Amino acid sequence: MMIAARRTVPLVLILLLASCAVVPSTPPRPEASSNPAVVALLDRVHSQAAAGELEQAGASLERALRIEPRNALLWQELARVRLDQGLYRQAESLAAKSNGFAAGDRTLRAENWRIIGQARSGQGDYRGAQTAFERAERE
Repeated sequence: MMIAARRTVPLVLILLLASCAVVPSTPPRPEASSNPAVVALLDRVHSQAAAGELEQAGASLERALRIEPRNALLWQELARVRLDQGLYRQAESLAAKSNGFAAGDRTLRAENWRIIGQARSGQGDYRGAQTAFERAERE
């Protein structure tokens, strides 16, 4: 009986300490835009993409980009749509463009590198994909 008690004490102590661990929260993502037209277009994009209407989602994003051509999140959304369409070269290029506008947003840049990795993988460039995924981890 004493041996069983000795085994449970460390286990209970580990569980107690684990419950006290603080997991750092990620900072809240900034809104995509303060422009109501862009926000409405993004809402439409998400509905269209969820319904599998990728062509329409892409067109809506292109409209939003005419309003805010330097919005990194819009470029990323368009890259994701093109990736879902299997347009891998476009997806890679658009994610790279998003990175150009992303400035200090490491989360956005990391996601762009993951998109680039998926696009490269879709093109059969597995070494390039691995490099992109590694870059995403470093962001």
